[in-house]
Amino acid sequence: MKHDPRITPWRDGIAARSLEGVIEAEVYLDPKAMSCMAAATAIRSAADAGAEQMDQLLFGERFEVLEEEGAWLFGQAARDGYVGFVEAAALKPAGPLPTHRVAAIRTYAFAEPTIKSRASGPYSINSLVAVEETSGKLARVAGAGWMAAAHLAPIGTSDDDWAGVAERFLGAPYLWGGRESLGLDCSGLVQQALFACGRACPRDTDQQQELGVAIEAADFSRGDLVFWEGHVAIGLGEGMIVHANAHHMATAIEPLAEAIARISAAGLDVVAYRRP
Repeated sequence: MKHDPRITPWRDGIAARSLEGVIEAEVYLDPKAMSCMAAATAIRSAADAGAEQMDQLLFGERFEVLEEEGAWLFGQAARDGYVGFVEAAALKPAGPLPTHRVAAIRTYAFAEPTIKSRASGPYSINSLVAVEETSGKLARVAGAGWMAAAHLAPIGTSDDDWAGVAERFLGAPYLWGGRESLGLDCSGLVQQALFACGRACPRDTDQQQELGVAIEAADFSRGDLVFWEGHVAIGLGEGMIVHANAHHMATAIEPLAEAIARISAAGLDVVAYRRP
């Protein structure tokens, strides 16, 4: 059986205990649950700050650590299953379970229950937080500080229009492997839009191409996904799409026909239309 290395916690003869009897390894280890304490941090392909960013962790997301390598920890992101290396300084032992998620596109945390105190962040949409108490319009979040309560939504509540969520990222710079509001790539945009609507979503375009059901081009409408090899966009209706892309180096809205013509000129045709 072939295993996808992007989502299989295994390397150099070491594997997660859950893979015992599935993948041959010299040692099987029980993962240690850690949480991201930074607003966002990279998941890299190697234990090196110059290595490719494959994915990101957002504040409060869990990372199952298997192995330590210098200042880096190797493991698997609990939310989307991605495997790689995270700087140890960005993680802490897993704390309380989240009670809320950040529902605003981004927000700050304040050191004291006043907006005039020192701010940290910004924390991106879909970050996971545990609210400990409230004071007026602010809520104290474990490990971060005081956030605007109006920017938080209880776990279990969600948006209902992922195309609308994606539109809120308009202008965010394109960032390979990114999935935060300050920078993200095409599949990161799709993932975050669906997460905000309570929908599970894998990380990469080829994985996302398995979502939902296939549709015909003529049926493509708001909320549907259009795929090229290595790229994805979200339909807005009336022939428009929103996507994070390297042409604009930003999240942009444009006519689908123009995107198809430009990308086809680069040798890539549409490979699928899907309705999540």
